[in-house]
Amino acid sequence: MIRINQELTPDSLLPKIKKFWAASGRCIDAIESRCPPGSASPVFTVRGRYTAQGWTEWTQGFQYGSALLQFDATGDPHYLELGRDRTLQIMTPHLTHTGVHDHGFNNVSTYGNLLRLMGEGRLEEDIWQRHFYRLALMVSGAVQASRWAKTSDGTGYIYSFNGPQSLFVDTIRSCRSLALAYQLGHVLVGERDAKISLLRRLIEHASNTARYNLWYGEGRDAYDIRGRTAHESIFNTNNGDYRCASTQQGYSALSTWTRGLAWAMLGFSEQLEWLATLPDDPLAEFGGRPVVESTLLKAARATCDFYIEQTPTCGIPYWDTGAPGLEKMSGYRDRPANPFNAYEPVDSSAAAIAAQGLIRLGMYLKTRNEASHWPSGTFDSSSYIQAGFTVLDTLLWTPYLSTDPSHEGLILHSVYHRPNGWDHIPEGQSVPCGESSMWGDYHAREAALYVQRLVEGGPYYTFFGSIH
Repeated sequence: MIRINQELTPDSLLPKIKKFWAASGRCIDAIESRCPPGSASPVFTVRGRYTAQGWTEWTQGFQYGSALLQFDATGDPHYLELGRDRTLQIMTPHLTHTGVHDHGFNNVSTYGNLLRLMGEGRLEEDIWQRHFYRLALMVSGAVQASRWAKTSDGTGYIYSFNGPQSLFVDTIRSCRSLALAYQLGHVLVGERDAKISLLRRLIEHASNTARYNLWYGEGRDAYDIRGRTAHESIFNTNNGDYRCASTQQGYSALSTWTRGLAWAMLGFSEQLEWLATLPDDPLAEFGGRPVVESTLLKAARATCDFYIEQTPTCGIPYWDTGAPGLEKMSGYRDRPANPFNAYEPVDSSAAAIAAQGLIRLGMYLKTRNEASHWPSGTFDSSSYIQAGFTVLDTLLWTPYLSTDPSHEGLILHSVYHRPNGWDHIPEGQSVPCGESSMWGDYHAREAALYVQRLVEGGPYYTFFGSIH
């Protein structure tokens, strides 16, 4: 279980964050010099150098979005020009990519950051740039929403690149694209000019993710542990019936792949923040605000509680809670994670995502009437916030923050696809370690920027803030 450091504050983290940004800029420049436009998207490092890995081009937005976050944090115009120019040159095909569930990753990280920065006054106002970013986000949200499969109760979900039978837990964070498109006043238009609500598709997808990909200790099956998360849910496409849990990147359907858990933690917490900005009227057709928010809050609390309870004391998880080698590591949850162990890899990228989810959930609850939402025997808002600070504090120091100037990665000990054996195992080690991933580095930057903003003031950092 995470040993929550109650003494940490955003101010106390700031010195580490400043050093983090110095290392971050070096990494961005190194990747750009070796992976110019036209190169395959860098995905993860092998021996310290970013390499591509064919599946889908889901990491390209993180590559160029990282430059925009670097500008946001440091004010260095070099990174603004880099991120903006590469978004214009490279990212257009991602806007109309009908084959993936990753629009919120690629396009919100680039076009979304640019529009947010302009709305915050960090970029000089330019009406045509604003129109361009708005149009990009509206197109992206509509294309994402078009990947729609029906369930037997008449609702539905955004299906993964595996096909219409597949609901991925990852996609809850990619729903940011639908939220922004709706916020900008857009609708998806279907056959016979039917107008399809992006808010409806977002809420139905989030509700079905919470229903089918998560467990709540309510007797759903023989392995019902509150907060357990399935990477994938499988449906019968003939009638929409739910069939079973599955996984692509985890150890098994009945264990929890911790990066999928982290996507749920952050995705549900962010959507709660976004829903709080909407008036009550649009939510009436879904049962009203209390019904919608309670579903998402139940999911966010369950996953965040599970993370705190199942993760080693330092806040860095092993890659899957059911990984078979963990049984050889007696008491592994009662001590800091060891990325150099002989049995199972840790996944720092899951921690980078989870840190922000924990803090955001705590901040959300802190601004609400917490007592009316809180069952007995769980963590309070302060515990979530401090747990998130604890995780981030660990990531911002060795052995996780890279100090090797020849290494292109920023956060070490990330894994991508353990079952497929894609991750590099260094000589003398028996499991992957010492490498970085584009999503892990990006989400560490998001978390660092978020906490830095808490110290320095300015607009509270969200994906939807100042976007209009």
